[in-house]
Amino acid sequence: MDTEQPLALLGGLSAAQFMRRHWHKKPLLVRQAIADFRPPIGRAALLQLAGSEDVESRLIQHRDGRWLLRHGPVPRRAIPALSAREWTVLVQGVDLHDDATHALMQQFAFVPQARLDDLMISYASDGGGVGPHFDSYDVFLLQAQGRRRWRIGRQRDATLVDGLPLKILANFEPEEEYVLEPGDLLYLPPRWAHDGVAEGECMTYSIGFRSPDRAGLAHEVLLRLADAAGDEDGAPIYRDPKQPAVPNPGAIPAQLQDFARQAVQRALAQGGALECALGEALTEPKPSVWFEPAPVGTLMEQVVLDRRTRMLYDEQHVFINGESFRASGRDAALMRQLADTRTLGPRELARASDDALELLATWCDAGWAHARAGD
Repeated sequence: MDTEQPLALLGGLSAAQFMRRHWHKKPLLVRQAIADFRPPIGRAALLQLAGSEDVESRLIQHRDGRWLLRHGPVPRRAIPALSAREWTVLVQGVDLHDDATHALMQQFAFVPQARLDDLMISYASDGGGVGPHFDSYDVFLLQAQGRRRWRIGRQRDATLVDGLPLKILANFEPEEEYVLEPGDLLYLPPRWAHDGVAEGECMTYSIGFRSPDRAGLAHEVLLRLADAAGDEDGAPIYRDPKQPAVPNPGAIPAQLQDFARQAVQRALAQGGALECALGEALTEPKPSVWFEPAPVGTLMEQVVLDRRTRMLYDEQHVFINGESFRASGRDAALMRQLADTRTLGPRELARASDDALELLATWCDAGWAHARAGD
């Protein structure tokens, strides 16, 4: 991707300019970021997804001054009539279930894939919304259908209203107000408060980003390091032949503490161990994700990653769906291209080694990628 090329999606800014001027810094409103936009998934299909067991969804209603929240699956019979006011259905991860929505999300791939999370769709009746709130991550709000009025502000007071099933700000202080129409885009940095209210039937796409907290990321990485350490053959066992008798048996021996410290340091010191653990954690599919195995035929002229597949790389490895592989030379370049573009054509596959082709075939067998014959 040419990061210096002006993009209509960003109002004529290049990706490089946007990241320097706005990312994590200040909002950006773009009118007709996607001209003549038509939502790739309609209301009926979206509400059907909301009722699925393997889709995360919520129904939010504001009725008689009260906020009501129902977690999915949300069957169609539980959704209020379309003529009823002030209700919203939120469907998370629609990009995992619809190819066109997944393709739309890839327009935001000027941000590292390791940070890109999912595309949520909010369908609301007139007056529907989720109340004033803020997110801990960056978000692009793309208006897909109808109109939504947004009020936004740099919120100093993070106090929430007590006793509600939603995290709604008690003292929201909006500074700017916009009405978005289909194709309009609003970018908000983390912790910018916002309140969106539908004006008539309304559908909004939220492209959200992963912002792992330090403790959570350490937990995931250390778990994988521990698993790798457990696979080590001939790992030393704690021994204390010189341990004297003790008058205070409840005290942990300093020698045992040193043994534990050395075990952790050894796990971290293994070449590429931390990098592998991080890459595997970042590409681990969400719990609700599953793949359909598809045996590969003899002809493989194009390989396309499944929309649910996460694939990343670093200088020495490629990572896919929680697994890591060492890669170097021409095959490494090939795999990096697949991670970047999510597809390989006949020219690229013709340069692949037998080992690389065998690995790609294995991924296709598992449903992580799809092999296609040429026309």
